[in-house]
Order: sequence, then C-alpha cells, then structure tokens
Amino acid sequence: MEESIPKRKIKDSVFTNLFQDKKYLLQLYQALHPEDNTVTEDEIADITIKRVLIDGDYNDLGFSVGNRLMVLVESQSTWTLNIIIRALLYLVQTYHEYFKRTNQNLYGSKKVNMPKPELYMIYTGDRKKIPDTISLSEEFFGGEKISVNAEVKVLYQENESTIVGQYIIFSKVYNEQRIQYGATKQAVIETIRICKNRNVLKEYLERKEQEVVDIMMTLFDDEQILKAYAKEIKDDTVRKTAIQLIKKGKMSLEDIAECIPSLSIDELKELEAEITTLK
Repeated sequence: MEESIPKRKIKDSVFTNLFQDKKYLLQLYQALHPEDNTVTEDEIADITIKRVLIDGDYNDLGFSVGNRLMVLVESQSTWTLNIIIRALLYLVQTYHEYFKRTNQNLYGSKKVNMPKPELYMIYTGDRKKIPDTISLSEEFFGGEKISVNAEVKVLYQENESTIVGQYIIFSKVYNEQRIQYGATKQAVIETIRICKNRNVLKEYLERKEQEVVDIMMTLFDDEQILKAYAKEIKDDTVRKTAIQLIKKGKMSLEDIAECIPSLSIDELKELEAEITTLK
C-alpha cells in the first residue's frame, strides 16, 4: 500500500501570536495606512481563517477595518511567486466567509456589499532584489489582461519605527542566530536578547518571552519530525529502485552501487538475497 504524507498540524507561530493581540494588529494597520490615524482597536476585526492554507514556512493573517479587507501572507525564508495564488485563494475563502457571516445572497438580484481587498506579503528572507508589488498577470501570464488579477504588495524593509519592520528585523536576527547555534534553544534565547537590546518587539518579548521560546521550540520539533520522515521516504525510494535494478538482472551489483552511492555492496547483496529467497 502506498503511504500518503501526513498533514502537518497547525501550530501557533510568532507571526500569528504577535498579531492576535489587537494592540499590535492596530500598529500593523497604522504602518500600512499611516493616513488613517483615528482607527481604534475596537474597529479592527481579526478574520484570520484557521486550517485553510497550511505550509511549514508560511503564516496567514486576515483582518478587516471599515471597508477594507486586508490579507497578509508571510514567507519566512523562501521567495516564491506562488504566494500570489495563495493570497488569492485566501481572499476568495475570506469573501465566502464574509458573505455567510453578513447573510448576503449571492444569487439574488440585489448587489452585495463587499469590503475592498488589500493583499500583502511579508518577506523575511535574504533575497537581494525584491519588487514592491507582484501580480498574477505579470508573473504568470506575461502581463496579459486576464479575467481575474491579483496584486500583492511586498513588505520587506527593516524598520525599527514600525511593528512590521520590527518583525522583519526579529526574523532576520533569528536566521542569523540559527546559523550560529543551529535549531537550538540557545538560538531562540539569543534572538530574544538581541531584539530586546535593540528595542525590537521589546514590549511583546518581555511580556511573552517564555511563550515565544515555547512556540519556536515546538516548531523546531516539527521540523525535525518532517526531516526524519522525508529521509525515511527517500531511503525507501532508493531501496525500491535498487530492488528493481537487481530484478532486471542487466547490471552488476558494482554498477548499481555506482548509480546508487548511498547503498553499499553489502547492502545490495542483502537485497539480492532477499529477492532470491522470495522467488
């Protein structure tokens, strides 16, 4: 029987944990719309969709303010244009939930009311040339006019004066500490210490330091499990390939060993013996 890869369980991240707090969510909105300085925490609705878009290195956040519906997706280390599609799918699902929540009939003759969408990507990796905006039309269809387009603003600049800029700094400090200390608690503790000293997310980290450590250590555990599972799948694939080659009998064990260097001659001999026994 073929085994399917198990879905990764959703767990909290620093990104989602930070912006679950209305205080920091308001600061995020103000960083994106500094001209709108009268909005209060009570006017912001967190409408993040749980358990919809799942990927090990990504987080999603959705919230509404007045007639704006804002979707943020995060890429922690990998630059990918596929995030445009993820943001679009997330937006569609968010609208679906919105129309249900507001009891609006999409099949009626009356035009529905809908908030204006804004799509953002927070990028915290090391790519040097980063565009300010990426679009579905430009990146996937050569700039052609298409029925449905999506433009995503890219947030990538370090800025100690804004909450989103501070989060980007925090992520990059963590990347540096992880290179130095590996996936260890020391890397997390050093990240928190450096950021507090730099006044980056200082209040948040002082209030939730142990929670942040627990979150990041849990993500380490998940990462190790996924790596171990990936190695198991790879080893099994290599073994099956070697068995097929031995069964065909067209190559010597020495030739197979050259093609599959991860298996020794002794291991290939054991596989050959197993195949002979089963005949």
